[in-house]
Amino acid sequence: MFTSRLRQARLEKGYSQRALAEKLHISQQAYAKYETGASSPNPEMLGQIASLLNVSVDSLLGTAHLLTKRTIPVLGSIPAGVPIEAIEDILDYEDLSPEEAGDGYEYFGLRIRGRSMMPEYLDGDTIIVRRQEAAETGDDAVVMVNGDDATFKRIQRGLGGVTLMPLNTAEFTPTFFTNAEIAALPVRILGICVELRRKKK
Repeated sequence: MFTSRLRQARLEKGYSQRALAEKLHISQQAYAKYETGASSPNPEMLGQIASLLNVSVDSLLGTAHLLTKRTIPVLGSIPAGVPIEAIEDILDYEDLSPEEAGDGYEYFGLRIRGRSMMPEYLDGDTIIVRRQEAAETGDDAVVMVNGDDATFKRIQRGLGGVTLMPLNTAEFTPTFFTNAEIAALPVRILGICVELRRKKK
């Protein structure tokens, strides 16, 4: 509620009701009504309160999460040479978490196909991928190799190159690329998996 968020913000800033009221040029009784819900500040007063408490109006009103809501497409595949934002093979849409929505990164969803990343990732799972061009050992990354459709594998880096590791090594073989091959083919990181979302069937 607004009243509890207002009180918490005031306490965190170290103001008493009287001290904050004085800065707002109103009586303590008038301010106290804001925290009890007996009355509500007008937009101008609300802006002054937010400024003094060093918080946003949206955080006081509890609407900050609404402003940062973002929906991303879940792709069925990533064909070579097609920018992700231009891909039309959209299977679904997913809402980002408030933290992801407000962190400034770009994201896309990808539907897992096949068995190479079992048992951690199952056929039909959706992963949330943060777009970036670098990945470290242990990252599960979406990778484009030699202009083929993107593949999803665990990264293992070494001095001589990088290995794309399937988790299901009983059925699938790791693929190693030298540093020269990475540059020549090329081998490109499109992003890393930051979240797995699995729906009940």
